[in-house]
Amino acid sequence: MDAAPHDRSHDDLLSALEVIEEQPLAERVPAYAALHDELAKRLESGPRESAG
Repeated sequence: MDAAPHDRSHDDLLSALEVIEEQPLAERVPAYAALHDELAKRLESGPRESAG
C-alpha cells in the first residue's frame, strides 16, 4: 500500500533535515534557507480558505 501524499511529504522533509544536519555548520545556513524557500512556495501554492 502506498503512503499518503502527506506522509511522503513528511518523510521527504525529515530526510532533507537529516541531510542538512549532517553537513558542516557553514553549509547548513544556505541549505536551511533553500528548504525555507521550498516550504514557503508549497504553502503559497496550497488551497486557501475563504475569510468569511
